[in-house]
Amino acid sequence: MTSSDLWDAETAERYDEASAFMFAPDVLEPAVDFLVDLAGGGPALELAIGTGRVAVPLVERGVAVSGIELSAPMADQLLRKTRDIPVVVGDMATSTVPGEFSLVYLVWNSLGNLRTQAEQVACFRNAARHLAPGGRFVVELWVPGIRRFPPGQVAVPFHVGEHHAGFDTLDMTTQQGTSHHYRRHSDGTVTYGASNFRYVWPAECDLMAQLAGMNLEGRFADWSRAPFTQDSESHVSVWRTPA
Repeated sequence: MTSSDLWDAETAERYDEASAFMFAPDVLEPAVDFLVDLAGGGPALELAIGTGRVAVPLVERGVAVSGIELSAPMADQLLRKTRDIPVVVGDMATSTVPGEFSLVYLVWNSLGNLRTQAEQVACFRNAARHLAPGGRFVVELWVPGIRRFPPGQVAVPFHVGEHHAGFDTLDMTTQQGTSHHYRRHSDGTVTYGASNFRYVWPAECDLMAQLAGMNLEGRFADWSRAPFTQDSESHVSVWRTPA
């Protein structure tokens, strides 16, 4: 049994509206451009495909996309948008999809949904199993903001906006964390939601990739391929299987 939180039907129904900022062109288009380029005309597999935020525009750009999604209600939301994306309902560490892919990708910090190191290692191995020789595995992930925690502080904000405020609490000894979301709706009400995760460092990801038989090909600060530096708050990493 995976350690990931399982999103229910109510969460799935309001996911796109609650995550509207993730669909903004300046956020989404660079990711789609990046992935189209790496797919190179071959098929792609998205782990934790959700409601198809990235997969749908990829298909519109001519990439054949399949998906794995733990939450059946999230997969149902995707199927309401299109029948062109086959989805296997299951966990991304062990579930398999028929075929061989030139690209497997995992975006928006979703690797952290797997809350044990063993499951994260299994996820890398599962990605490698689905890749054709020379295929690439792409992960978008935040860099843990440990330096933002002064002594005695228990939470740091990761987003503060007109309709949403989000705070992370982290356990430095276990690499476990919780994101706390407070959302203000158009009727003036405020709702609270939380999601749990395990944070992982870029170097730890590289070791997981090596265990899966893949090597680091490139690491960037964002989808626009900005240089990754010690001050970067996120990374887009590409690992490749031997040709």
